Amino acid sequence: MAHFPGTPSFTGFNTPSRIEADIVDLAHEGTIPRELNGAFFRVQPDPQFPPRLGDDIAFNGDGMIGRFHLHHSQCDFRQRWARTDKWKLERAAGRALFGAYRNPLTDDESVKGRIRGTANTNAWIHGGRLYALKEDSPALLMNAATLDTEGYTTFNGKMTGQTFTAHPKVDPTTGNMIAFGYASSGLCSPDCTFYEITPAGELIRELWFKAPYYCMMHDFAITEDYALFHIVPSIGSWERLRQGLPHFGFDTSLPVYLGVLPRGAGATDRDIRWFKRDNCFASHVLNAFQEGTRIHFDTPEAKNNMFPFFPDVHGAPFNGADALSYLTRWTVDMSSSSAALAHTERLTDTAAEFPRIDDRFAGVPYRHGWLLEMDMRRPVELRGGSAGGLLMNCLFHKDLSTGTEQHWWCGPVSSLQEPCFIPRHKAAHEGDGWIVQICNRLDEHRSELLLFEALEVAKGPIATIRIPIQMRFGLHGNWADAADIGLAA
Repeated sequence: MAHFPGTPSFTGFNTPSRIEADIVDLAHEGTIPRELNGAFFRVQPDPQFPPRLGDDIAFNGDGMIGRFHLHHSQCDFRQRWARTDKWKLERAAGRALFGAYRNPLTDDESVKGRIRGTANTNAWIHGGRLYALKEDSPALLMNAATLDTEGYTTFNGKMTGQTFTAHPKVDPTTGNMIAFGYASSGLCSPDCTFYEITPAGELIRELWFKAPYYCMMHDFAITEDYALFHIVPSIGSWERLRQGLPHFGFDTSLPVYLGVLPRGAGATDRDIRWFKRDNCFASHVLNAFQEGTRIHFDTPEAKNNMFPFFPDVHGAPFNGADALSYLTRWTVDMSSSSAALAHTERLTDTAAEFPRIDDRFAGVPYRHGWLLEMDMRRPVELRGGSAGGLLMNCLFHKDLSTGTEQHWWCGPVSSLQEPCFIPRHKAAHEGDGWIVQICNRLDEHRSELLLFEALEVAKGPIATIRIPIQMRFGLHGNWADAADIGLAA
């Protein structure tokens, strides 16, 4: 019998779900726009078995993919495990075999050398294929129409790096998937790989380069001519793993870098430029774009570490106020010989993370961003426990052209998960469409799928779809039109 620990990572709203489901026509209030015909895919870490070492962090749970198919003004729900090598080995054994997060020294001897990935970070669609992604392993292919797992891919053997990011981008001009990997030659190595993959799934470019130091490289950005990599000191080492410490720890004594790699076919690792700045924390990226010789990189930036489970390497206590992040623009000038960032500018006084854009504008000048706001001025009554991490209680829209902001509060005992933009149609203007996201009703231990008019989020949801099972706090998700993934209406 499974006995999960009575710790915050496994109780309250974080209680493991472990439910595969098919539910047709979920109950809803309001109106699901009839022209919507597609699916919102999202993933949550959801441990199949109690942790091998007695406790664990949420980032180490097995990937569970949920799909919400919106069509004919209704919503159908399907959820399946991402059947990774880890999931299959542990299912056969009937217990956990893999130990601490990214620490193979804690694994059962029977699985030494096996891929440890959990496919729990992003559900990504490209070329009609569903990729379940975790940045410490290759991409896991799944069938977008059935959610059956097909297995890890190295793109017909052309990918020689060991890892693939959880945050690819799509070039809006070519339609190619732009991606990278870190720790590409092995755990804790500074070796990285840059990839470009066509919609047909052909890897047409792989370029190896070295980061200034090994760290968690969770996200990146593209522009028309460059790939941008921010190096922030959530660092790791084999020494930490041998000591049984968390894989990552934050080092406030190290500088932060922004790497700028030309995307042209003739570029090599010698062409990357590293721009240096003072210490800070930054994880996700909203977008980046070029303006003459200047490159702008927009990211939620915090003064200090946002991850209490990856503590300060010098022993400083976690500081919640310093962990609040604010959308900030980093600017570099490629015509300058300086190795320093040219400028940083805070774009808002609203604390927020999990930034999303209209993905059709990746890497080019853009106007709209949607984020999860952390508004500590609102009433908070966390009956039933938190869904994990900092309380994200508002949907926040930022118009970067006018500077105007909109906010929608989900209430005192609820929290929100990452927003996702759905264009009204393929040729719609930027921002013309909807936002879809999950809301956790913490005290009732249930979840809802919310739909908003994307440029009118302050008016609240136009549809509230009831999910009859509890959704654990998920990480990232994406929308795909039904015709693009072979999903019948």
